[in-house]
Amino acid sequence: MSFYKKLAALNIELPAVAVPAAAYVMFAQTGNTVFLSGHLAKKDGKVWLGQLGKNISTEEGKLAARAVAIDLIATLQAACGGDLNRVTRIVKVMSLVNSTGDYTEQHLVTNGASELLGEIFGDQGKHARSAFGVAQLPLGACVEIELIAEIA
Repeated sequence: MSFYKKLAALNIELPAVAVPAAAYVMFAQTGNTVFLSGHLAKKDGKVWLGQLGKNISTEEGKLAARAVAIDLIATLQAACGGDLNRVTRIVKVMSLVNSTGDYTEQHLVTNGASELLGEIFGDQGKHARSAFGVAQLPLGACVEIELIAEIA
């Protein structure tokens, strides 16, 4: 099954690629490796605000991370010249979770992105990963995730 059929089966429509909010590009490629800049969680088209351990639950954070993964896939599609079937591997995911000092479930929040990548890309979506708790993210976002992929 193609990645597009998996997206359709999950009722996922890829959004337009985000525009950089500062002095960077959304992705950079060297050889067959594509580095995607950090993407902020969005809900209803706006930055998903909040802090885990304060005013957002782990389950809601997981949904935010899933939403970020959808945006990352849209950017990855652009990096592949419009053809996600060029993706040979999701190599690494790095997740930053806006959280209080005593919150310790960043890894569970990040599962929202990792699980979706696995559903869409199968074995090619299995990746190395880091999940960090941070005191704040740009614009007050609850989650930011970046991704490294290999493409053909």
